[in-house]
Amino acid sequence: MRLWSLHPSLLDRAGLVALWRETLLAQKVLAGATKGYRHHPQLDRFRQSRNPTRAIAHYLWSVADEAKQRGYHFDVSKIAAPRGMVTIPVTKGQLVYELTHLKQKLRQRDPNRLQLISKCEPVKVNSTFKAVEGPMAPWERTPKGGARTRANESRTRAGSSHG
Repeated sequence: MRLWSLHPSLLDRAGLVALWRETLLAQKVLAGATKGYRHHPQLDRFRQSRNPTRAIAHYLWSVADEAKQRGYHFDVSKIAAPRGMVTIPVTKGQLVYELTHLKQKLRQRDPNRLQLISKCEPVKVNSTFKAVEGPMAPWERTPKGGARTRANESRTRAGSSHG
């Protein structure tokens, strides 16, 4: 499960569709409607918000809005709460990590989109989040062994002033 802090406009078609599906699953998890993924670290920041249901719904609305702009038809009746304003902090280090991760995926799946997003500065953030100073999030899992390492944290700190 990957709930991007990045704006959904940066994702390719496959990434946007996967994000929609995964966020609908996250909504069910946060509502206690499924047993799987209950302890997934990507959900921590939504759980820590004042109203997790509203937070994940706001996130889903942002994904649905991007899908509509692209001419896709996502079923918004599946979103558990009406539109509302929610702001969750996300560190610039987390954004740097996610952008690097997305670029690696796009290198394989959609080189044209990779070129397009490589020109985006500053990085666009999902409207659910507000960028704040700081390193990669403690809940993030990196590909090597699933845990953050000191080397990753140092690289993120060094790059956080650029995000």
